[in-house]
Amino acid sequence: MQASELLYKLDCFFKNKMTRRGFLKICLGGLALFVSQNAFLKKAFAKSVSSSGRKKKKVRTAYDIVVAEGKDPAANVRAAITAIGGIERFVSPGDTVVIKPNIGWDRTPEQAANTDPEVVAAVVELAYRAKAKRVNVFDITCNNEKLCYESSGIAKAAREKGAFVYFADNWNVVKASFPYKSPMEGWPVLRDAVECDTFINIPVLKHHMLAGLTMGMKNLMGVCSGTRGLIHVDLGRKLVDLTDFIDPDLTIIDATRVLVRHGPSGGNIEDVEHMNKVIVSAEPVLADVFCAALMGRSPSDIPNLREAAKMGYGRTDISTASIKKIEV
Repeated sequence: MQASELLYKLDCFFKNKMTRRGFLKICLGGLALFVSQNAFLKKAFAKSVSSSGRKKKKVRTAYDIVVAEGKDPAANVRAAITAIGGIERFVSPGDTVVIKPNIGWDRTPEQAANTDPEVVAAVVELAYRAKAKRVNVFDITCNNEKLCYESSGIAKAAREKGAFVYFADNWNVVKASFPYKSPMEGWPVLRDAVECDTFINIPVLKHHMLAGLTMGMKNLMGVCSGTRGLIHVDLGRKLVDLTDFIDPDLTIIDATRVLVRHGPSGGNIEDVEHMNKVIVSAEPVLADVFCAALMGRSPSDIPNLREAAKMGYGRTDISTASIKKIEV
């Protein structure tokens, strides 16, 4: 139905009597016209396509892990990324970059349930210095998305550095496909998280009542649509497969303020400790192993790290890693 035809029939509707069947035809015709002329809705109504995940990069770094410690979170980020080899190893001119912080909770930075906004802003700034074309910042939140984005301070801080900060579109997804049998097969994953040139994962380090700890691998749940609570069933294996699917190019773990009890949402300032650290690595499993040790936990205590060791995915033996520590 063309627009002119629709308008003509609507005019007839108001001038003459219209049957219920005729009215439904007009409504359906109008919906079809609207969808056909709206690129966003074309994606929403389109059948999700399968994806085998992001194209894997092989980035060589100066160290396996860099830990920067100081009272300025942004300075810690800059120092750590410089020491590991510079942002240019991960971001090329013209890249579309996804920065994935934890924005899941309606909490302030002081409550440490989300990534520190200064850490996020520093990474956005570095990405643009490397001449990224566009930097996207988003998360699928647990609490109300508007409140989470505002209370965390991340939306404001990232936008001030030029990032495109938006609510995740749960309709615009791809279905995860694996070359092996996986409990994540067919799971809807945000298309924007998959179809990007560079993916930088920026979780906050904190306690989690189900997973033990939230770190890099757990933070990737924020790119999964669908009924995410079901991911907690066989959590370890699902997080390993999800990490393999997304394959983040760089993991930056924010340990500025650390929620040591009552995670993942927290809310009580007394549960927060100031570590004032930023941990950077191109190896997501190794980064999580290091941060687990910071929290006094063995990899065998954490479902995804236990499963990674069992499957031989990534490195779980921290003694084999080259680690650079910097005081900022």
